[in-house]
Amino acid sequence: MQTVPQPRDTAIVFGGGNALGAYHAGAFEVLQARGIRPDRLVGASMGAVTGAIIAGNAPEDRIERLHRFWNEATLHTGLTGTDFLKPRQYYNALHSLLTLAWGRPSIFTHRYPGLWSALPWVPNDVALFDHRPLRATLERLVDFERLNRAEIRLTIACIDVATGEEVFFDNTRQTIQPEHILASAALLPAFPPVEIDGRMLCDAGYTNNLPLDPLFEPEPTRDMLCIALDLFSLRADRPRSLDAVLERANDLIFASAARRAVTGLARSYALRERLDPDGPAAMLLHIVHQAGADQLASKSFDFSPSSIRDRWEAGARDMERGLARLAELPTSGGRFHYECP
Repeated sequence: MQTVPQPRDTAIVFGGGNALGAYHAGAFEVLQARGIRPDRLVGASMGAVTGAIIAGNAPEDRIERLHRFWNEATLHTGLTGTDFLKPRQYYNALHSLLTLAWGRPSIFTHRYPGLWSALPWVPNDVALFDHRPLRATLERLVDFERLNRAEIRLTIACIDVATGEEVFFDNTRQTIQPEHILASAALLPAFPPVEIDGRMLCDAGYTNNLPLDPLFEPEPTRDMLCIALDLFSLRADRPRSLDAVLERANDLIFASAARRAVTGLARSYALRERLDPDGPAAMLLHIVHQAGADQLASKSFDFSPSSIRDRWEAGARDMERGLARLAELPTSGGRFHYECP
């Protein structure tokens, strides 16, 4: 198996996407097999969960812990997926509905009053689900003492609900605990915000689902390879149904910030190159999950065995393709290079 020479710093950014996050695990499995060890991880939502599992375990245990997380998250109904498009769509939709009806015991359950708070005689509530089960899962699968030794630097992205300000927690600056991961995964209104140090924090997905900023502000002092794993794509066929329109709207919401971030980085590095042509270079490999035609607007809640398996395999396949593309690139070519295979 061909390997890619590892630059001095290697960073991985994991975007959010709930059930789509199995894609991250497949991609990381390839990196692990290639001997590519990250120096830094940045994560939002399910990306923060993935980053915590990686940073909070010994290298030889990371893939097993990722498998355990996704095996526990998978909704096993005894039904088998099919290769035929329409039946597979119904299969996926059924599992999404069952997830919304039953929750996932290792990640979230229903809360009361939750949805019932919409009724006039029921007390107010701020979320539909309770994601405290995720805390117990993290405490089982993540060694937080190891995580906070910062052998791998881990940055977690959140949003202040009151101000809209981006908030980043970093294991080289703070002690990261399960509540920091819960805050990053608290997508409103599905999950309740989490109070940390007097601030109500939630998922960064609506504003910055692929948080590249912490890696480039301030400017890196050494050459860096950044592998950004995006679970939502700006590219798709024209929607031909109401569900496809809803899926497209969802993808645009969660994917648009990454495009603006990349555009800003290209502009910044062009200026930096004019001022200091020999300064540290950055390679950004942007790997984007392209959902299949069987995936519906509710795909983030589709924990069916077939979909989890397909996403894991897609992450591995796309990472192989991305690393092959990197191996073909010339060794020089400016201070900033962007690849999106």
